[in-house]
Formats: sequence, C-alpha cells, structure tokens
Amino acid sequence: MVVRDPEDVSRYDEELGKVTIGGARPLERPIEIRAYDPRWPLHYEREEARIRSVLGDRVLRLEHVGSTAVPGLPAKPVIDIALEVEESAAEPAYVPALEAAGFLLRIWEPEWYEHRLLKRQDTEVNLHVFPANCPEVDRMLRFRDRLRGNAADRELYTDAKRKLAARKWKYMQQYADAKTEVIREIIARAEAAAG
Repeated sequence: MVVRDPEDVSRYDEELGKVTIGGARPLERPIEIRAYDPRWPLHYEREEARIRSVLGDRVLRLEHVGSTAVPGLPAKPVIDIALEVEESAAEPAYVPALEAAGFLLRIWEPEWYEHRLLKRQDTEVNLHVFPANCPEVDRMLRFRDRLRGNAADRELYTDAKRKLAARKWKYMQQYADAKTEVIREIIARAEAAAG
C-alpha cells in the first residue's frame, strides 16, 4: 500500500475505500501487542501446508513475514504470510483455490506490486500475494531477518510498535504507515551490513 500521512484520516477513508473489497473497515478495538507466542511458527506451518495443498506448484515462494516471524518479538497476534505466484494479477489462477481453503480476498492493489491481500475467515492470518521475483517480498525478508539477528533493532521496533499501538487510530493501515520511518531505518542498516 502507498504510505500516507497517518494523521490524514480523510485520505484513508477515500483510498482504503478504493482498494478494499466490501469497503474500508474501521478498527473495532484497540491494537493489541502481545508477548511473543512460540505457537506462532506452528500456526504459520499449518497455513503453509494448507496453501501448498491447494496451490501446489503455483507457489513460487512462501514465507512467514512480519513480527510473528521473529522469535522474541512482541506482536499483534496476526500471522503475515508472503506468497509469490507467477502473476498475482491473474486472480483466477489462485484465488478460487484459496477461497475454497477458507481465505477471502479483501484488498486489491494493482498499483503497488500487483498486491492482493487475502484473510482467513476463521483465524488471524493475512496472506499477501505478489508476482514472481517481487522486490517487496525481498524487502520484507531483509526486515524480518534483520530483526531476527539484531537485538538492538528488535528493541527499537518493539518500542515503536508499543507507542504507536497505544494511540487511537481509525484504521489499522494508519498504524502500519506510522511504523514506516523506523522500518526504513532498520532496513537501511540491514542493507549496509550486507554490503
């Protein structure tokens, strides 16, 4: 999603309404950051098996991303998964199979890496679908791996998330966009360390 000014609620009303199937949904409760749960990787493994079972070789890359993929990192209890398929814009090639497995297409963002977001209907899972060799998936993995291997950045990110989660937001996307600056800092350090 294109990053916006988290304080500009009217812009979120308009833009989220354009990309969210069924309309933008305001938060119903405060954002909850929980202590790391060692069951999160197991939850990902179950979802990975489910996705692979319905898509087979259409799965080009499948990764556990986001805070629940980082041992020891407090997080919202939502499993974020990045999936690469040949062409994410070719929805008939994968969406019906995922819908049959309990996922629901919620966000359609053709201007941002042809991103699609599907959510599980019965559990907290966000499935981010991108086309093959997507640089956004690479960015997600650099961020995840940096947090896995660097305690100082993990603490910095934890602090930022807790402060931002304590604020009142209309939409979850505002909270996500408000984290952009600290995420960029951490990724820049990861890239500098890599070479």
